[in-house]
Amino acid sequence: MKTVALTVLIGVVTLTGCATMDDLKPGEAGEKVKVYDATYEDVYQSAKDALRALEYQIQREDPERGEVLGEKGDIMRCGAKYIAVYLERQESSRIKVEVQEKCNDSITSGLYNWQRYPEFVSKLDRRISERQALAKLKPPTAPAASAILASDVDTLPSATAKQKKNAYAVVIGIEQYRQKLPRADFAAHDAKIVGEYLTKVMGYPEENVVVRLNDKAAKTDLEKYLEEWLQGKVKANDSVFVYYSGHGAPNTKTGEPYLVPYDGDPAFIESTTYPLKRLYAAMDKLPAKEVVVMLDSCFSGAGGRSVIAKGMRPMMLSIENPVLASGKTMVLAASSGTQTSSTFEEKSHGLLTYYFLKGLQGDGDLNKDGKIDMAELYEYVRPNVERIARNQYNNEQTPQLLASPDLLRKGGGRLVELR
Repeated sequence: MKTVALTVLIGVVTLTGCATMDDLKPGEAGEKVKVYDATYEDVYQSAKDALRALEYQIQREDPERGEVLGEKGDIMRCGAKYIAVYLERQESSRIKVEVQEKCNDSITSGLYNWQRYPEFVSKLDRRISERQALAKLKPPTAPAASAILASDVDTLPSATAKQKKNAYAVVIGIEQYRQKLPRADFAAHDAKIVGEYLTKVMGYPEENVVVRLNDKAAKTDLEKYLEEWLQGKVKANDSVFVYYSGHGAPNTKTGEPYLVPYDGDPAFIESTTYPLKRLYAAMDKLPAKEVVVMLDSCFSGAGGRSVIAKGMRPMMLSIENPVLASGKTMVLAASSGTQTSSTFEEKSHGLLTYYFLKGLQGDGDLNKDGKIDMAELYEYVRPNVERIARNQYNNEQTPQLLASPDLLRKGGGRLVELR
């Protein structure tokens, strides 16, 4: 049968003192071959599982020889005689599994040589059968999204706000990620409703508001709209509003916080995610009179709306930036850099977003003058978020308002002004 020119080394179990992995090549003498009618994915994953099971068994039988030396990519090494497994994709659904055993020194033992081959094949056979049976019973489906319940803040207030002709907004909500990251529950719903409030409550022209959800919020989308689109639209004395709901992540080497776009991967944080300092710098370059940034996310890597690369530990970090100390940008963040951000499940929103919208409905107008600015809204949002996070989720979450004190004293960040 003609084969496809694709051979993959799936794994190695090796004994200290034996030949290096480079000494093993497909087709050498000593090989044992079996062909399966199965998908490549089933054989590949089953072979890895079988190798790991064999590795653990060796460790139990002889801890000294079974000491794990390391793992790199799909190549496993542990203290046992070489067992190298190659997969070759053939025509149709047939997958050739080639197992080799080889050692250049004189150490031989029935426990560590070819007597391991039947064990490996038995484990491989069983795992392939289990995967095929499971596939028939439970076809693969995407994780179910959290049910979105009707919330009081989803009904927009009837009061009419003054129109802001010179105001622009970028709204981003990412609940579902291309990588196998946990869902950021209700993040897309957050962004959708915030977009409606911008145009129908806060007075932003519809053509001046960009809303990007899930797969429409890849890294290139963030770069395009947060930098190029705003830079091309905003003029002197204009207002800008940026909203982000989704995962954040810490750079464990530098301590800097990052936004995680739809195609982001915390394991490759510098090349696939969007630095928060880059966002601040982009906002500072705009000729706008003022910029409001709202982040319903967290950056600790400790859970909630934050993620971290596998094997890394959560860390303490700051979401502040020198640009904010004396500039025109105000940031409302869901929590401090050491905390996690909660979702308000019964309201189908992030906890910060829910009280932000509730405040815009009128509850945030603490002095009842028909105007709501950032400082006033923050005084309403903070205690409510802290109370619900503590009482319902046993979580400490304190929203942060980061801005120049002088800017806040002057009523900067006017969100709503009724006619």
